[in-house]
Amino acid sequence: MEPTTAPPAEYAFDLYVTGATPNSTRAVRNIKEICEQYLPGRYALRILDLYQQPHLAQQEQIVAAPTLVRVRPLPQRRLVGDLSDRATVLVALGLPPAPPAA
Repeated sequence: MEPTTAPPAEYAFDLYVTGATPNSTRAVRNIKEICEQYLPGRYALRILDLYQQPHLAQQEQIVAAPTLVRVRPLPQRRLVGDLSDRATVLVALGLPPAPPAA
């Protein structure tokens, strides 16, 4: 029997933060809540700390934190700065303004 691999998530996000600062903590919480509400079971979220991995800032051209990058689906989109306004985050990521009906 061959091992089965799960298909890649429909949506993939990279969230770049700077340690446990209030803005970073709030960004992580808000993005997780948005993903769970709007994309349950259909997303992958990587949280990358630029303090622990400073080379990523230059490698990925991150100029400020927090920065949220929608990696998939293409085209890639970036949202930089305050991620607390849910409506702004949804529009920037190309997500519908209301969660899907359960």
